[in-house]
Amino acid sequence: MPWISIPEFLLGAFCVLLVLYDVFQSVVVPRWTGRTLRLAPYFVDAMWPRWRRFALRRLNGQMREDFLGNFASFALMGILLMWGIVLIFGYGLMLHAAGDGIKPPLHDYGSAFYVAGTSLLTIGFGDIVGVSALSRTLLLLAGASGLAVVALVISLTFTLYDAFKLRETLVLTLDARAGTPPSGVTLLETYAQFDLLDELTATFGVWEIWSSQVLETHLAYPLLPFFRSSHDGESWVSAMGAVLDAATLVLTTVEVGRDETGNEYSIRSCGPAHMMYGLGCHAVTDLSQWFRFRVPTHPQDMTLREATEDAGVERGEWLAARRRLAKVGYSLREEEESWRDFVKHRAVYAQALNALARHFASPPTQWIGDRSSITHLHHRAEN
Repeated sequence: MPWISIPEFLLGAFCVLLVLYDVFQSVVVPRWTGRTLRLAPYFVDAMWPRWRRFALRRLNGQMREDFLGNFASFALMGILLMWGIVLIFGYGLMLHAAGDGIKPPLHDYGSAFYVAGTSLLTIGFGDIVGVSALSRTLLLLAGASGLAVVALVISLTFTLYDAFKLRETLVLTLDARAGTPPSGVTLLETYAQFDLLDELTATFGVWEIWSSQVLETHLAYPLLPFFRSSHDGESWVSAMGAVLDAATLVLTTVEVGRDETGNEYSIRSCGPAHMMYGLGCHAVTDLSQWFRFRVPTHPQDMTLREATEDAGVERGEWLAARRRLAKVGYSLREEEESWRDFVKHRAVYAQALNALARHFASPPTQWIGDRSSITHLHHRAEN
């Protein structure tokens, strides 16, 4: 019976199983999975802060956006390379531990890693062969692992890009409705100015479905949030925030509007706005929890003072938004009551939304992210 180094063999087996488990959780399981004994999440967590810091400090304009936009593709290739290297290391240790089960015997780790690599990549030069049942089994498993990992990564790539296209299609349509960067106030203005208030409920319904799709796909494939929009000033984070802000304004600030015939149109009790607000808050909160951001655990229990601080909008900004909405024909609720409802509603998602915007370096919007240097491409003058 060939001599086997048990500790070395077990270490190699642990490395192989670690990779296969990570591949299974990252690609095969279509749901939120934990980070325990995972390689891919820690790889992304280690690379993204350095990548983002370099872009924000050293680059500007389109070059910065291009650099940030390349991260997701780079990370995908990096994860595949990492999996391959760890598999070669693990199988190399096991083959080296197999002793004289390999002919000619593997006297050094370099030769063992070489055999593991040629087997994993299914090259099979035949210059070194297994003569024991254990070594032959290891070589076959290495070849099968290499094929499986590559095939699954190809499948993951198609899944990611299909989900990306589905997400960005609706984000792009928001450009004409909410401006660039998008704004919830601008969205409501546009629908009033073009007599589209009767379509506002349908819009909230569509974005409710979109939010559920984003929540499902971005938790199942945590690399997907790092894919940036290919259009300047747009982001899935800011798009979700703009529609959430529009729903919040409908629920707290706007009383009625006017339809195309000039008749008053009640939108405060808009059911789809309630549904969009609820699902949007759920999506933002769950995504923030996955990325381990510190956000309020029970925002609905905040005092008015706490809600005002966490809402992320100054009262002067909100009053300017009221003036804009009144100018295009909306009737508004009484100011004090409306302000209290607004800050309490927005405090539920504002901190989590801003944490996502900062983490992904999303282009700043009216009430989201770093607003110090916002330039609205579709500017609307405020009174």
